[in-house]
Amino acid sequence: MLNVSAGVGMNSSMDDMSLIPQAQRHHMVVREIGEEIDLEIGPGDDDPSFGNTTLIGAPLRESSAEEHGETRQRGLISQLPNDAQDMSKTQPGKRKKKVVKRWRDEWADTYKWAYVDMKDGTARIFCSVCREYGRKHRRNPYGNEGSRNMQMSALEEHNNSLLHKEALRLQMASKEKIIVDKPVHLKAVMSKTSGSILEATLKRDANEVEFIQAVQEVVEALERVIAKNSLYINIMERLLEPERMIVFRVSWLDDRGETHVNRGFRVQFNQSMGPCRGGLRFHPLMNLSTAKFLGFEQTLKNALSPYKLGGAAGGSDFDPKGKSDNEIMRFCQSFMSEMYRYLGPDKDLPSEEVGVGTREMGYLFGQYRRLAGQFQGSFTGPRIFWSGSSLRPEATGYGLVFFAQLMLADMNKELKGLRCVVSGSGKIAMHVLEKLIAYGALPISVSDSRGYLVDEDGFDYMKISFLRDIKAQQRSLRDYSKTYSRSKYYDEAKPWNEQCDLAFACASQNEIDQSDAIQLVNSGCRILVEGSNMPCTPEAVQVLRKASVLIAPAMAAGAGGVVAGELELNHECSLMHWSPEDFESKLQEAMKQTYQRAIKAATDFGYKKESPEALVHGAVISAFLTIAQAMTDQGCV
Repeated sequence: MLNVSAGVGMNSSMDDMSLIPQAQRHHMVVREIGEEIDLEIGPGDDDPSFGNTTLIGAPLRESSAEEHGETRQRGLISQLPNDAQDMSKTQPGKRKKKVVKRWRDEWADTYKWAYVDMKDGTARIFCSVCREYGRKHRRNPYGNEGSRNMQMSALEEHNNSLLHKEALRLQMASKEKIIVDKPVHLKAVMSKTSGSILEATLKRDANEVEFIQAVQEVVEALERVIAKNSLYINIMERLLEPERMIVFRVSWLDDRGETHVNRGFRVQFNQSMGPCRGGLRFHPLMNLSTAKFLGFEQTLKNALSPYKLGGAAGGSDFDPKGKSDNEIMRFCQSFMSEMYRYLGPDKDLPSEEVGVGTREMGYLFGQYRRLAGQFQGSFTGPRIFWSGSSLRPEATGYGLVFFAQLMLADMNKELKGLRCVVSGSGKIAMHVLEKLIAYGALPISVSDSRGYLVDEDGFDYMKISFLRDIKAQQRSLRDYSKTYSRSKYYDEAKPWNEQCDLAFACASQNEIDQSDAIQLVNSGCRILVEGSNMPCTPEAVQVLRKASVLIAPAMAAGAGGVVAGELELNHECSLMHWSPEDFESKLQEAMKQTYQRAIKAATDFGYKKESPEALVHGAVISAFLTIAQAMTDQGCV
């Protein structure tokens, strides 16, 4: 009896028996199209072995009941007399369409960037990134053996597409179990010159979606600048390549004595303005792309501030949640054992970011001081009695509110009585709540990774203290609603559908997508203040601009932390403690200068002061021109 389940042509002892049936089944219809060929499967059954063959990059799966039925049917036909088999072969092949349809569907399920559509009356596999199908292709080394070759050729066709690099990144991300929601959104209206800069970035850093998104936003804002002076193209090309990227292993022991290995990053993006300053992020999804994106944003943010500093960012894919203090200390010491040689008051000093607070910065600074052998400067975040300004932790959150107040002042309005929605529940979000209350506003929400909490009565200082206790004990925000009956916690939701006048996005990058932006517009929001870096997707930005929602970019509104960092670098300031009043006065003055610089740059290049993109583009233009001047003066280095 013929063993069909092994697949036709899979058994070497049956090669002679299978060659003729395969030749009869596969009739290749070839039509010449210039140097290309067009392959189609002619009438007859598809290769039955393909039904049980794993697609490229696809996980193994069990055959369906229908496939088992087809296999049994082929087995029965193989046992028929020769005449009966000839009759069965002359019957129309209905199974071929089912098989081809099945592998087309499997393709679409395996690669989320692919979809099946009709082309000239025939179902084809299209790439959702480049919108092309792989039917027409050059002859390739795999030969021309039926539908599997068509699949391989389609993949090769797409590999040659520039925009398809993003599709390959999605494929790699799926293998690494990293969930990627959306591909890179490329704006079609960009000028040819600006487009060439983005194209070069796509070629070089095709897998770094966060970095590419940040580059696109900056290049879009600089279109008018580059159009006036083409010399800035070369400056931009140099700026987009970090001066130094450090990737290293971090080995540490847990409390049970077991060894763990994480990866550490530090990207010193640009030092043309001065020593680097930038955050450290400990998060399981931290990677080189995120480090580059954060370093790039920090470089521009530092250049826009009144105090000139270089930009850097880094961190690790280490997750501090659920770890004991001793485990976090051992990890931080191992991390700093590699990083210390790249740090110093005249080189690079790190600051807090997601997953890195006062505890982590204390452990990092202790190991740095031990290895450096002297007390060189201070990291951002250590406690007041070490060194640094007394209001350093509050600087970023307070600065966001000061910036919003400046925007409202230009509209002859004030914060008092305005309903404000805040996302996030970390250090920045809590300090935003504090300062909003001080200005008489009504903050009504905070959020975490599992949902958001809304209090219709608004938060006060006592409620904020209670929220801090909840977070310190690593409890859910849901526990807040058990104490305050007028509050409610919503699972798996975001606060953007709540009625508000202002919104403060203080959670993470890309937290506001297109649907969230529509909800914000419908909820009456007129100003969005970015507390986190790049909180809006490109699609969300377009929605907000069409609705004339003003956006305070994180590059400008988040400069409060930069101001405090510069004060800490000043030796005289680091040896004294600023009073809260003095520090707030200096912070307000610095935020006012930042706001005025962004507005002036926007108006100089033809943007109306009241337009939604004025602050965003103005901040980028001002920061870039400052960096470009420094890079030009220092030569090609």
